[in-house]
Amino acid sequence: MNPDTLFPFANMTAMAGWVALLASPFIPRVSDVIASTVIPLLLAVAYAGFVLAFWAGAQGGFDTLANVELLFQSREMLLAGWLHYLAFDLFVGAWIARTARAEGVSFFLVVPCLALTFLFGPVGFLLFSAIRAVRLRSASSLTA
Repeated sequence: MNPDTLFPFANMTAMAGWVALLASPFIPRVSDVIASTVIPLLLAVAYAGFVLAFWAGAQGGFDTLANVELLFQSREMLLAGWLHYLAFDLFVGAWIARTARAEGVSFFLVVPCLALTFLFGPVGFLLFSAIRAVRLRSASSLTA
């Protein structure tokens, strides 16, 4: 399939996972299955297909920044990289939602973490980790 054709489908698929995460307080089990398993696996299959089909013919690699740039000059490998981001950011978002639910973190605190994970990946994970650390510190100071 043409990368330009697959790109919007991949984005819409990932967006369905993010919508499921926003609905997770109401449908936690469904959200978990969709956002942490089904959609990341679909994106992973597409990623694997593009890597298997186009890696050998691509120039560049991961050893220098210049080689990464060269690798992503191929539209197919650029899409593979995008699929990688979509799958892993959604997987991390699902982990955040699931962990927050298990630890009793208010969903109002989770939403900004999800938004930041959606937009800036590791920044959302960083914020959620900070929230967890503050909660842990507060809980330990209350019991001391």
